Amino acid sequence: MEIPVVLLFLGLLAVPSRTQNSATEQNSATADGGNAGEEEEDPFYKSPVNKLAAAVSNFGYDLYRQQSSRTATANVLLSPFSLATALSGLSLGAGERTENVISRALFYDLLNKAEVHDTYKDLLSSVTGPEKSMKSASRIILEKRLRARPGFHSQLEKSYKMRLRALSGNTQLDLQEINTWVRQQTKGRIMRFMKDMPTDVSILLAGAAFFKGTWKTKFDTKKTALNDFHLDEDRTVKVSMMSDPKAILRYGFDSELNCKIAQLPLTEGISAMFFLPTKVTQNMTLIEESLTSEFVHDVDKELKTVHAVLSLPKLKLNHEEALGSTLKETRLQSLFTSPDFSKISAKPLRLSHVQHKAMLELSEDGERSTPNPGANAARLTFPIEYHVDRPFLLVLRDDTTGTLLFIAKILDPRGV
Repeated sequence: MEIPVVLLFLGLLAVPSRTQNSATEQNSATADGGNAGEEEEDPFYKSPVNKLAAAVSNFGYDLYRQQSSRTATANVLLSPFSLATALSGLSLGAGERTENVISRALFYDLLNKAEVHDTYKDLLSSVTGPEKSMKSASRIILEKRLRARPGFHSQLEKSYKMRLRALSGNTQLDLQEINTWVRQQTKGRIMRFMKDMPTDVSILLAGAAFFKGTWKTKFDTKKTALNDFHLDEDRTVKVSMMSDPKAILRYGFDSELNCKIAQLPLTEGISAMFFLPTKVTQNMTLIEESLTSEFVHDVDKELKTVHAVLSLPKLKLNHEEALGSTLKETRLQSLFTSPDFSKISAKPLRLSHVQHKAMLELSEDGERSTPNPGANAARLTFPIEYHVDRPFLLVLRDDTTGTLLFIAKILDPRGV
């Protein structure tokens, strides 16, 4: 039975204070001369790259919360890192007032701003290098025939390996060029980034990402079968469910959030963290509000390696979204009205469009057949049961830097 095991792990997680703005509050405390909290003393954050990763990931968690609140009854899939990269690059072209707006949104308050862009170059190399399966594309697209200042061009390419694109004014040619560029950046994985070219473009931020995960331990395809996924108390649907009766994973139960958390390792130093409410009807807002880089890092430190009877749905998610309206409801609202981008051009510019596309695949593919229990595996007389058969949250994270790569709310795994 599962209940005794859940009780065994009730006290497992020592989690930080759960408020939506915990990262913001820590930043404010430090700015006022107060204690930044234990998270800032963690050796993990002594690395400038890791500290920067935490900042841009907190932007990602904020963006996710905003998007999730707008689509409360629908699936959400985001790769916030691609948009954070475009936004950070855009700050190079901003005057002081607008640069401060972007810096606050990206949680750069605790960072050495003079080193941010050079450090971002190192972060990009670590997370999305040529040898990585994670393919991310970020771009700044300007209004037609605009000539940007040479200094902005060179800085953007130096730190972000990002080339500006000014529209030609030929809608079909511009659309074709952007889609071709994304296809090239993602090695042919994203064939079409946009189906239509938006009108009245001043500045368009483009962010795209593709990831097909490979588990450290593969699933047996013979054990994959159609099983029930509970949409709510009354409705179930059949989905393709992978299973492993002898899985080894990292696990914890959080009594405050009333959810079971499991982490499964993927290759290339990436992990998938599942937040599974105990009740199918549970509102996931409290879990969503808890998500910050620091909280997820602390959870990661507290999870214990256990044996498990595991089942989870195969995922092949593809989501395309114009996120301009979502960003207008954040601290970036002024970028859409009266920003200062005088370092890009003397002509007044504003952020007019934000386009995002994310594709994520998690199937049976794995590196090896036999799981490695590790020295710290909990010795249980029977395995726990972890069945992802109801709505859940998924966080894909780079373990080395802590970078948030993908975040998803899956209410119905049949498609996003």
